[in-house]
Amino acid sequence: MEAKVEAAREFRVGGAEGWHDPAELNSSLYSDWATRNRFRVGDSLNFEYKNDSVLVVDKWSYYHCNTSNPIAAFNNGNSTFTLDQPGFFYFISGTTNHCKNGQRLIVDVMSPHRIPRSTPPSIANPPQAGVGGLSPYASPLSSASSGAATGTSSVAVAAFMSPLAMASFAAMMHFYY
Repeated sequence: MEAKVEAAREFRVGGAEGWHDPAELNSSLYSDWATRNRFRVGDSLNFEYKNDSVLVVDKWSYYHCNTSNPIAAFNNGNSTFTLDQPGFFYFISGTTNHCKNGQRLIVDVMSPHRIPRSTPPSIANPPQAGVGGLSPYASPLSSASSGAATGTSSVAVAAFMSPLAMASFAAMMHFYY
């Protein structure tokens, strides 16, 4: 079965407010935003900001708001970053105080979501004959031993059996499977 990859999406970081220094009492703004979204390889993050910047950093620099050695830096006010592999990506503001106030973001990127191509479900073949040539659907009674049972199903015969006989019948059928 062939699968196609779900279309990539672009996320505006921070929603309508964009990338900015969060209010003093809202230091979890970006972590809250990230938990409301699911990111996959191929998606992109759009950072819109004024008088600020975006740095892509390693984990240590993220937790210490270290701006000295970024992996990538953007400062044009409208930056887009493509999530090109699964794993964690770390972003901070290039303004140290903004980062310390909570203007930083961790994104956990998952592998691409594959959508299976629509195919009709396959139909299972009926079971083949079991041990000794018996089919799971064959009557345990032979036509020679019971002329009255000829042509009846094992279900009809089992309906008239005593509970002990039914248990024996079930054990015998289990043996053939």
